[in-house]
Amino acid sequence: MTESMGENGRLRTLLIGIDAGCQSVLEPQFARNRLPNLQRLFAGTSGALESQIPPWTASAWPSLYTGTNPGKHGVFDFLSFEGYEWSVVNATHVRRRSLWEYLDEHGFRSVVVNVPVTHPPRPFDGALVPGYTAPESPECHPPGLLADITDAIGEYLVYGTVESATDCIRMRGEAFRYLAERFDPDFGFVQFQWTDAVCHKRPGDWTELQRVYSAVDEQIGALLDACDPHNVIVVSDHGMGPYDGQSFLMNEYLRGQGYVQATNGGSGMPSWAAVRDRQLKRGVGATQHDPSRIERLTAATARLGVTSQRIETVLSRIGLKEFVLRHVPTTAISTATEQVDFPRSRAYMRSRTELGVRINLQGREPAGIVPPEEYESVRSDLIDRLEALETPAGRPVFESVVRREQQFSGPHAERAVDIVTIPTEFDQFLSTRLGTQQFSEPIEPWNHKRDGFVAALGSAIDETASLGDAHLFDIAPTVLATFDVPADTEMDGRTLPIVDPVGDRTYPSFEPDERSATSDRSIEDRLADLGYIE
Repeated sequence: MTESMGENGRLRTLLIGIDAGCQSVLEPQFARNRLPNLQRLFAGTSGALESQIPPWTASAWPSLYTGTNPGKHGVFDFLSFEGYEWSVVNATHVRRRSLWEYLDEHGFRSVVVNVPVTHPPRPFDGALVPGYTAPESPECHPPGLLADITDAIGEYLVYGTVESATDCIRMRGEAFRYLAERFDPDFGFVQFQWTDAVCHKRPGDWTELQRVYSAVDEQIGALLDACDPHNVIVVSDHGMGPYDGQSFLMNEYLRGQGYVQATNGGSGMPSWAAVRDRQLKRGVGATQHDPSRIERLTAATARLGVTSQRIETVLSRIGLKEFVLRHVPTTAISTATEQVDFPRSRAYMRSRTELGVRINLQGREPAGIVPPEEYESVRSDLIDRLEALETPAGRPVFESVVRREQQFSGPHAERAVDIVTIPTEFDQFLSTRLGTQQFSEPIEPWNHKRDGFVAALGSAIDETASLGDAHLFDIAPTVLATFDVPADTEMDGRTLPIVDPVGDRTYPSFEPDERSATSDRSIEDRLADLGYIE
């Protein structure tokens, strides 16, 4: 197999990212010979790739391309919080060197296409087209590159729609091939996001899943033919699959325990608007309305205790929920939603993809009410309560409930939640919503799982070596080893045994740019559409 990989071209290692890829999704397609190019790569050496906590795109890809846990690189979620305010994360929140920056220091050139959380790009020898959390027309490196790409291949979209998913996948491959020919890189990294998005937008739809994966496989074949890399490593950031458990409404539970206080009138967070949006993924809009009149009415009913969550329960019982969701405007639902009142709450879940509980600590939060001397006793009390929680079926809700310092290490670990809550087998869907009960049917029937995959083939790859305990953090040092470049001593991963180890060294301190907020609201809309923001 290694003889079929390139020996004459410059591209030494090609890293292919398949978001949410996992063996349970690949194997049925392999059995039908639907993905010949991926099957060729998996015929080298392959295995499961354990993801990190939390196993979501915005935090996991920076962990993969820096080789460090979120406590070191600083991104824990799709959202970055400053007190009770938040914005979507971007590359300025990543506080560690990337793979291509390490390679740049050693004189190697890179081409990077569609990798999440890489906008705005930092300069290096090569080219970068940002991926998820970037605007639709992102700033690229070098400046003006996007215009060159569109001149060369036509339209280039970062996001697109389900209907245009295969076009977006084609754009990734065509853009990479154009840039590889132009820049002649030593290292290439191309990521395909629609393998994740299709599972959120069409959960359980194997016809759509196969259409997306077939398009990815076709582009992988074209990349191998055109670029002839010496080594190929295929990775996913986490897995994906059906959820057989229930939704657990963390903030509703915390309200019942006396920790969360609620407010009405649209000023808090989260809102039921995102729930409505997720159930309108096919694009059905609201009817015409007088916004001021409806919003005044819903705000008034909310003050009387008639919140959208209670309305939702009643409408479900009489069979009118879907009709109302399709015809009541988002602003009206948001206004009527009962929301967490952060300043008056002692502890709460801010974002479900943070996987944990935040304490409203005096001196840290803008209106903190938990005195520092009570911090540890509050954490202990919450951990004991959460560890004991069971679903209505008698299963533990969480497989692990720990203090953040048990999960994360590094200079940014204090930005993590105070208590990390890991759902049992990732089969329980955590929600930040308030409601009339603590458990409900899963909001999404498919969602993220812990194990992804890794496969490798090439002249530097030992196909007989085991990948039995590979971890997401191991990918960066392994890729560097294919260039005989030592890993950073600060990395949390190790070089996988498929590549000869090079060792590690201490690199000069890294000085990232100042953090900046993401101002493009359309990015928030896309995250809500996929269920990442409630």
